[in-house]
This record gives sequence, structure tokens and C-alpha cells, in this order.
Amino acid sequence: MTTRTEARSEQGIRQRLKARRGRTGLPPVRGLLPIVVAIACWQLFGSSSSALFPRPSEWLTAIGDSWTAGTLADAIMQTVYGFLISLGVATVLGTVLGLAIGIWSPLNRALNPLLQFIRAMPSAAVVPVFVLLLGYGYSMKVTVVVLTAIWPILLNTLYEVRDLSPTLLDTGRTLRLTLRERVFKLLLPAMAPAVMLGVRVAAPVALIITLLVEILTGVSGMGAMLSEAQRNYRSGLVFGLIVLTGILGLVINAIVTSLSSLLARHRGLE
Repeated sequence: MTTRTEARSEQGIRQRLKARRGRTGLPPVRGLLPIVVAIACWQLFGSSSSALFPRPSEWLTAIGDSWTAGTLADAIMQTVYGFLISLGVATVLGTVLGLAIGIWSPLNRALNPLLQFIRAMPSAAVVPVFVLLLGYGYSMKVTVVVLTAIWPILLNTLYEVRDLSPTLLDTGRTLRLTLRERVFKLLLPAMAPAVMLGVRVAAPVALIITLLVEILTGVSGMGAMLSEAQRNYRSGLVFGLIVLTGILGLVINAIVTSLSSLLARHRGLE
């Protein structure tokens, strides 16, 4: 009786909190308030003639001109495409390698020194190497981003495999499942939350490295456009692109978080 009463009380508290948040909407607004105030002050007290710190209205003008010319839309597509390809490849490779290394100890002993060495290499330092090997193009950008973004996914998968319940593995043997059936019916569903957690960590890293590679090499994208605007002293476009990259990062984080929450609810974890 007491347990049922406590459950009803907790449910009532959750409903009241959700209703209060829905009425006020203050938590997200409060987080944006300092930025809004700073931009408003910049607009009021800034100078349109400033070459280094133009008003935010100048940012919008520069962004609008680039969008009308078609260069901004193309740059955004190039960056998003490279990011999605890189994150997808990193997710597949990280999951497969983490699963294989976690299951097969000899493979772990053979690859661990090489993986630790690659993991310790700074992303910016390997860009010239891959430029020499692969040239300026998508293959070079994707390779660098994958080598950076793969680690959260690989390590989360590896640790999840090592922490799997022996009962789960014994179930596959008892049912006489093939290796393929064990992987796709038992291991991958059990590791899905860990993989999604790795993707949530890897997604912003992949976006940052994508922009970094574009800035350093001039490969088409928002980073290359930002670098070119900086070299030509187009400060309004520089600030506008910085704001756009921040918005893009927020959108990506919201999408990945929503997918992770959806997966958790589907598995009954929330």
C-alpha cells in the first residue's frame, strides 16, 4: 500500500513539473538570455564602420549576400555531407572493432599498441600526412575525421562487451545460435546504448575536426569559407559563419540526443 502511494506521489510530482515547464518555458529562455543581451548591446553600441568588430546586423547582411550568391548553401552542404559520412564510417568501424577486440583477446593484444599510438596523435598534426597520401579532397577529410571520432564509439563498445553478462553469452550457446545470430540478435542490441553514447560524444568532435580540416586545407565547406573570409578581412561574414557553425552544432546535438533517448525508451531504459 505504501509503495503504491509513493509511486502515485512521484508521478504527481513529475506531472506538475512538466506542466510548470510547459507554462513558463523559462529554462531554455534563461540559457539564451546572456547571449541575446550581449548581441543587443553589441548592436546598440557597436560601429558599422569597424573593420574588426562589425555590428550583428552586418553579419546578417553578409550571410544574406552569401546565401543569395549560392556559396553559403553549397558550403553548408559540403560540411554536413562530410560530417555525416565521417560519423557514419566512425560508428560502423568503431562498433565492429570494439566488438572484435572485446571478444577476441589475441586481437586486442595485437592491435592495442597501434590503436593507442593512433589515438594519441593530434588531429591537426596528421592533416599534412594525409594531404600527401590522399591529396585535397573528401577522402582526406573523411579519413582525418574518422580517426578522431572513432575512439569514443570504439572504447564504449569495447568496455560494454567486456561488461556483458555471461548469462547473455551462455544464452547464445544454449540456443545453438550461429556467430552471426549471436552478434545481430544478442550482442548488438545489448551494446546499442553504449554505441549511442559514443556517438553522442563523437558527433561534436567530428563536426569540429571537419571544420578544422576545411580551414587548414581549404577543402570546400564552411571552414574553408570562414578561412577565406578571414584572409579577405570580411569580418561580418566571419562572425556570421561562426554563429551558423554554433547553430549547426546545437542542431546536431539535439538530433543525436533525441535518437539516443528514443532508443533508450524503446529498450525500456527510461
